[in-house]
Amino acid sequence: MTVTFGLLGTIEARIDGLLVEDLGHSRQRHVLAALLVDANGPVSTKQLIDRVWAGRPPQRALGTLYSCISRLRRALAPASRDVRIARHAGGYLLTVDASAVDLHHFRRLVAQAGATHRDEQAVDLLEQALGLWRGEAFAAADTPWFNALRAVAHQERLAVELDLADIRLRRGDHARLLSELSARAQQHPLDERVAGQFMTALYRSGRAAEALNLYQAVRRRLADELGTDPGPALQQLHQQVLTAAPALAAPATRSVTRSTPPPIPVPRQLPAPPPLFTGRTRELGLLDSRPGPSAGQAPSVAIFAIGGVGGIGKTWLALHWAHENLECFPDGQLYVNLRGFTPLGEPVQPQTAVRGFLDALGADPATVPADPDAQAALYRSLTSGKRLLIVLDDARDSAQVAPLLPGSPTCTVIVTSRSRLAGLAVAHGARPLTLDTLTDTEARHLLARYLGTDRVAAEPDDVTALLGHCAGLPLALGILAARATMSPDVRLTELAAELHEEQTRLDALYTGDLTADLRTVFAASYRALDPDVARMFRLLGLAPGPDISLPATACLTSLSMPRARALLRGLEAAHLIQESVAGRYRMHDLVRLYAAERTREEPVESSDEALPRLLDFYLHSAHAATGRLDPHRDRVHLTAPRHGVIPQDPADHGAALAWFTAEHPVLLSTVDLAVSTRYDTHAWQLAHALETFFDYRGHWHDWAAVQHTALDAGRRRGDRSWQAGSHRSLGSVYTQMGLLEDGHAHFSRALELYGQLGDRVSQAHTHRGLGWVCDRKGLGREALDHNEQALAHYRQTGHRAGQARSLNNAGWMHIMLSDYRRGLDYCAQAVALNQEIGDRHGEAGAWDSLGYAHHHLAEYTDAIRCYQQALDLDREFGDRYGETEILGHLGDTHLAVGDLDAARVVWSRALDVADEIGHPSIDELRARLNALPRAGLPADRAGRKPGPQLP
Repeated sequence: MTVTFGLLGTIEARIDGLLVEDLGHSRQRHVLAALLVDANGPVSTKQLIDRVWAGRPPQRALGTLYSCISRLRRALAPASRDVRIARHAGGYLLTVDASAVDLHHFRRLVAQAGATHRDEQAVDLLEQALGLWRGEAFAAADTPWFNALRAVAHQERLAVELDLADIRLRRGDHARLLSELSARAQQHPLDERVAGQFMTALYRSGRAAEALNLYQAVRRRLADELGTDPGPALQQLHQQVLTAAPALAAPATRSVTRSTPPPIPVPRQLPAPPPLFTGRTRELGLLDSRPGPSAGQAPSVAIFAIGGVGGIGKTWLALHWAHENLECFPDGQLYVNLRGFTPLGEPVQPQTAVRGFLDALGADPATVPADPDAQAALYRSLTSGKRLLIVLDDARDSAQVAPLLPGSPTCTVIVTSRSRLAGLAVAHGARPLTLDTLTDTEARHLLARYLGTDRVAAEPDDVTALLGHCAGLPLALGILAARATMSPDVRLTELAAELHEEQTRLDALYTGDLTADLRTVFAASYRALDPDVARMFRLLGLAPGPDISLPATACLTSLSMPRARALLRGLEAAHLIQESVAGRYRMHDLVRLYAAERTREEPVESSDEALPRLLDFYLHSAHAATGRLDPHRDRVHLTAPRHGVIPQDPADHGAALAWFTAEHPVLLSTVDLAVSTRYDTHAWQLAHALETFFDYRGHWHDWAAVQHTALDAGRRRGDRSWQAGSHRSLGSVYTQMGLLEDGHAHFSRALELYGQLGDRVSQAHTHRGLGWVCDRKGLGREALDHNEQALAHYRQTGHRAGQARSLNNAGWMHIMLSDYRRGLDYCAQAVALNQEIGDRHGEAGAWDSLGYAHHHLAEYTDAIRCYQQALDLDREFGDRYGETEILGHLGDTHLAVGDLDAARVVWSRALDVADEIGHPSIDELRARLNALPRAGLPADRAGRKPGPQLP
């Protein structure tokens, strides 16, 4: 039996030409590769562990290594005469004929080619050497040792390719080299030897102008990236092309009699597949589902347009899918980087790309027409009937792509671009495929593949922070991983701290390489924008929150909504924003940081007015919306909005609730932005406007955070009224959360400040709040006293809405003190007064109290009727906290009359809502449900009390 080993691609072994399937998992294959690199030489166990596990060995490293060696011996046992793994002093020795290992055989063939003086023999040997390569060396092995070895091997391969090209140019084979040299020049844009070979082939093929353009492009890249000029050899070649020097002429070709024409080459132009590709399951499925012809229609070319912001992974997706489906395209694969958004140089002209494809398809240079349209027609002829994959990477626009489309439905085209390429979809039926950011799971998996699972597992909190800062952008994750890999001693916590500050986050994601720099990637997209669209982009860098509505955008930019919508579409076409839902636009966090940078460096005319306009828009819109939610709530006085600000005014309660729900995260960020930019009045007034929505929806933590921000603003301004209002609001939210001591302290401080200010209405509000806290603490008499004081203040000031609520609260306290009939009287007055003033929210609370009193008087039918009245009203305005309370009481009454099924239904609903909003009665509701099988709870074991209405 004969055995061969492959390292120049996937790590594999073959016995008598058949693949050995049971070489084991990847680490075991890496152990084999680490031995094969030093075949016939000893390798210590320490070296093996370091090569395979890179300083992060498993807990039982030696035991794991022994197991790998043992399983490898079993897998290779059929070829034991040709290969043997033996113990050696302190390590292992793999004995094998070196020519059986493709890496060593490659090097031997190269050495033989260097020793011969005959070009024909050298060509044969070098082609044999290159033929051993099957892909990326040591594929999937990702440790520092393997990475360094891979880099060396690929440099050796490139050197062989260049030596072979030199020989073939000497032999006059420039025409057939054009396609190969074109692809190599794209892959190695700074390699002067590659550039020289391509220039020579172009010149000898009658394309001197292209050769000169290539020289200028290389010269610019060297100057921009390295700060140098081309070396003497390339400068001399440039002069020879300029002067048509005889020394540059093609050598005389020998006449050769051929009985058959030369074979037509099969192009294999795809770059290597991305080594760490992850996720994108949905997108890969869409690429797999290439459409067939519809009934009654002729078949057409399958064209996929992969779009997305720079760094989102468009090229990786295209190349990964292409390499996974090579068998579908037996006639070859064409690839061109159109450089539509390259940071250096200009986009590739379509006619240049077409000419490169003609070379790859074996077109005789002597027969290629000069006219670009004729060349495109020839290209379509050569692709006709062939099963080709054509990858057009980084296209600028549809016009650059159209001449490169084949005419044959047997071909498949994948285009990647940061532009939407709508023209390609309209005119050629391209299927758009827009990439979004990676999910958290996908991003975590990708980072683990970069850094290793052990390192990621060792610092989980910092990994979570890093993922949050990168926001699912693959390029950002790659840059971050590169920094961590290049500095293995730097802890991830240090990188997380560096990325924490928004102002410097893009600096932390800079590697020094223009091809892997977020600013450079974003800048290329930005430079392609029309001036008005670019202005819109810069202004959006000022906007807070994860997204922005069309009306807010119009206000920010001081444009009409139709004009703002048109410019937003321009940004959407450039994949710099997405219309996440109808009328709302979001920008990736890192793109927003870049937009903010551009705003600082390229101030927009009147940008100083843009931020105040936006703050006015959100404040006045929130003020109008909260008025729809609770028309009887005391309003704060706002100054008129700035010129050009048109606030939104929801039509009714439902529309207001929908507006707050959509704008919720934006409004939170707006409060922070107002504080950071010293618009304290906006911060406090907006926090006040948010209270009712937070109360209805149970957003307790947001409520508390915003009010603490507002309290700081009030202290900074020295405004005691603001401070008192924030303390009263904090008293409410902490009482809602069950933090009764905190709630009492804030209400008490508010009462003290309102007393100093002589604000009797606000004192009344605060007495109601203190009554609520006392009730929750079981201090019934004190709670009743606070509510009676509130009622007196309201009556003296003629505040009818406050009177209605105090009547309900005082009635409730009488009920808690077992004076049910008096409680009914107070609460009935509250219902009537709320109906008079049209306060349906207050009316709902009063009906709930009435139901509770009837329940304790064993008047269960009346209790159920009152609770249902309260529930119907409460659901009108979306008070989920109140809904939870009422459902809990209604279930108690159903249980009291023995209707266990009805009790179970309403308590289950109450528990669902409580879980959603974090209501403090979750455990109690769950306990009630669990107790239902033991039915027969006495009627006086009522659930949690509804409590008085909020101040």
